[in-house]
Amino acid sequence: MLLASSIFLVTLVFVIWQPKSLQIGTSAVIGAVVALVLGVVSFNDVLIVTDIVWDATLAFIGIIILSMVLDEIGFFEWCAIKMAKLSKGNGHLMFVYALLLGSFVSALFANDGAALILTPILLAKMRLLKLNAKTILAFLLAGGFISDSASLPFVFSNLTNIVTANYFNIGFVEYMLTMMVPYIVSTMVSIVVLWLILRNDIPKRVDISLLTDENSVLKNRTLFKFSWLFLALLLAGYFIGDSYDLPISVFALGGALVFLAIAVYFKSAKAWLTIKTAPWQVVWFSIGLYIVVYGLKNAGLTDYLTVVLQDLATRGDAIAIVGTGFIAAFLSAIMNNMPTIMIMDIALADVGNEALAYANIIGCNLGPKMTPFGSLATLLWLHVLAQKGVKIGFWQYSKFGLIVTPPVLLVVLLTLV
Repeated sequence: MLLASSIFLVTLVFVIWQPKSLQIGTSAVIGAVVALVLGVVSFNDVLIVTDIVWDATLAFIGIIILSMVLDEIGFFEWCAIKMAKLSKGNGHLMFVYALLLGSFVSALFANDGAALILTPILLAKMRLLKLNAKTILAFLLAGGFISDSASLPFVFSNLTNIVTANYFNIGFVEYMLTMMVPYIVSTMVSIVVLWLILRNDIPKRVDISLLTDENSVLKNRTLFKFSWLFLALLLAGYFIGDSYDLPISVFALGGALVFLAIAVYFKSAKAWLTIKTAPWQVVWFSIGLYIVVYGLKNAGLTDYLTVVLQDLATRGDAIAIVGTGFIAAFLSAIMNNMPTIMIMDIALADVGNEALAYANIIGCNLGPKMTPFGSLATLLWLHVLAQKGVKIGFWQYSKFGLIVTPPVLLVVLLTLV
């Protein structure tokens, strides 16, 4: 247990710290190689882990490529300007609309897509609107929170969703029908809690006349209009794929490549540049870190968790669901939600209560917001902001996350009871 834990902790530190620009995927792969060489995991374990995460990882890459192409044609910038203008200059309405937009993007393009694509657009627009630093920070913190709290409704909305759905053989439709209510509740409760906490930093009026015409940001209006139809067809494809038990990545990655080809035809994107700049490090991060985590499973960590979760399962649905969700949330906050989701999935396999698998997803999606290193989306979000000159300190972020997350998490978990 000591050796496996040490390899995991050192790997996680390097993933979060990223010394000398060492990328997250590289650190995870190095950790996996060390675990393999020292016998913490076997080559057969590597094959098992790859089988678990390949679909989730390829689907994620597809979603990001699709998001990048849509961003290139002006899709998200159009949405951001339209959202701001719909508020008619009311600062509080703009705050709510910004969070609704974040919820929409997170649901359809995953939480990481929201962090990578939407954050810099919103930041640029807020600076254009000449909002003060406190207001910009309030919008950014709220947007960062909603990107994870709203990543619940579809299997593809979060890597954790895909991994768990695949692990427990949960179909696309079954998953959506179960998680749509938690998603709606999470979005609404998040907006209310965030507004209550940040309302003093939100201006009453905003001069929206400073914004450009939303149509002026579109690179190709025909392609923009077609993109809405394409997204609807892609969503329909997920339903069809569910009927034939097709992997989620068939549509996520396949659809992204088709749309990229269409954008190239319209001369609105460059195929090689888009594929080259896609976050391929996430592939190595997913496989590498999961191999390291599998070493913890071999060392017996999941056995301890199984005992705790089995005990919770005997105490009624409410206690079992809330308890499982908060355990997942706490572990995600201190050691990242990617390893947590796998550890918890393995531990839950012998419990025999599918509701707890959903509670695990909710805990792993919302719990990471309590610390800056709780999720890959937050790490990406902070990195994007730092590049734009906005630095958020560890305690500043954690204090905010610890206030907002528990009440939202509790309410959302209770929707499963």
